Amino acid sequence: MGYRVINGKLYAIGNFPEPNISRNNNSNSNVKFEDILKNEIDKKQSFVISNHAAERLNDRNITLNESDMNKINDGINKANEKGAKECLILYKDLALITNIKNRTVITAVDKSSSKDNVFTNIDSVVLL
Repeated sequence: MGYRVINGKLYAIGNFPEPNISRNNNSNSNVKFEDILKNEIDKKQSFVISNHAAERLNDRNITLNESDMNKINDGINKANEKGAKECLILYKDLALITNIKNRTVITAVDKSSSKDNVFTNIDSVVLL
């Protein structure tokens, strides 16, 4: 099970509010502009923490508060604006490998565990 962060709050996937977009089978353009705009705004205010990353955070007794989640989300937004795909986000003593397109934190490594590690398959780094 993964996790999604919406407005700084952590939700288990499946337990977060879904946008209500009504679609009519008779018309292809029945989606309201307001709903599309809301979905786009919500995308920029949320991200997912994968099972693997959640396990790493739990194993290392790392807890992220609402402020931490908001700063990480800001880092994802900055990386997205620059066209990043796979990003290393460095926040406090934490390294987060993040898929920017899917807005998903893939793994998390703390400072003590990252000694002598090499991060591969990333195209950008965000320092927070």
